[in-house]
Amino acid sequence: MRFDQRHLLGIEPLRPDEITTLLDLSDQYADRNRKRSPSTDVLAGMTQINMFFENSTRTQASFELAGKRLGADVMNMAMQASSVKKGETLIDTALTLNAMRPDLLVVRHPHAGAVDLLSQKVNCAVLNAGDGKHEHPTQALLDALTIRREKGRLHRLSIAICGDIAHSRVARSNILLLGKMENRVRLIGPPTLMPSGIEEFGVEVFDDMREGLKDVDVVMMLRLQKERMDGGFIPSEREYYHRYGLDSEKLGHAKEDAIVMHPGPMNRGVEIDGTLADDINRSVIQEQVEMGVAVRMATMDLLAQNLRERRTQHPEGVLV
Repeated sequence: MRFDQRHLLGIEPLRPDEITTLLDLSDQYADRNRKRSPSTDVLAGMTQINMFFENSTRTQASFELAGKRLGADVMNMAMQASSVKKGETLIDTALTLNAMRPDLLVVRHPHAGAVDLLSQKVNCAVLNAGDGKHEHPTQALLDALTIRREKGRLHRLSIAICGDIAHSRVARSNILLLGKMENRVRLIGPPTLMPSGIEEFGVEVFDDMREGLKDVDVVMMLRLQKERMDGGFIPSEREYYHRYGLDSEKLGHAKEDAIVMHPGPMNRGVEIDGTLADDINRSVIQEQVEMGVAVRMATMDLLAQNLRERRTQHPEGVLV
């Protein structure tokens, strides 16, 4: 297996073989997690700190569970009551954390680039749990693992990503990953929720759901990110659902065995019909949640291996 990254800051730096390595190990952890005793001691003696500057339920819980199953000492920092709220800069926070000598730092931040900045100031492995509208790499990886397990491959598939593309870090990471693995990616949504210049990513763009979903293998719905909207991007939720919400009729234009995905949390009746979201024959939304733990275990395992090697090479404590 080859995985040469010091941090996981995004999908963009990853080579296709590194993605495959990560997914192969994630597969093993997914199978292990279904056993009665899934815990291991891969991260025994190592400390994992979760810093979530944005609220999150599933992502933080998934990282916490992943770390504990690997045997790490896991600490969740309450950033809403932290020194950052009292005026401390992000760099000062990084220096303070560095003095505590953590091994793994999991960070979610509302501003793009903040996680990268932290990674430059600490002597540990940093994992991006979502930074602004930039990237959410472990979400794209768990989506990829879900697709590969359901379809038996992760190449030469036709995949539609639908909804609020403009504000979605999940969309950006998935576009990058699926493109690296030679898939055909279609983006579907209203022009107001489509970023300018998106065609440069090698994707096809549609503003008609039925046309865009024609003969696709995978339908990935996205949440309307109202917290990042500062204007009238849609006329109303009712109108949005009528045109871009996924229901059985629109899904009928995809392949008969097309799977339905959603990174969550879902707005039922806005982005997706509730009955369809719960359809065990088409929806793999719960599988995505399950694969999230496996992917985060694999990522931390590989980064920890690289961290130990660098610390052996630089016993003075400064990593390069």
